[in-house]
Amino acid sequence: MGDNLRRLRGMHGQSQEKLCVQLQRMGCDIGRTTYAKYEAGELNIRASVLIALKQIYDCTYDDFFLGLDVVQEKTAL
Repeated sequence: MGDNLRRLRGMHGQSQEKLCVQLQRMGCDIGRTTYAKYEAGELNIRASVLIALKQIYDCTYDDFFLGLDVVQEKTAL
């Protein structure tokens, strides 16, 4: 999921810092270090953050999970 988070952020020309400020304005208490861990796959993203990101990016939830079913199929083999 981290790659998708990074891709969406890049498509919207956002830095991690600016994105975190937007998230904080929406009530998500999140710092850049925590967000960086989401993108690196080191920390599972909270549902409330995912909901806020969906609003910021005006995207579908599928955009966050793009390609993940392929990864799971490969690891099952």
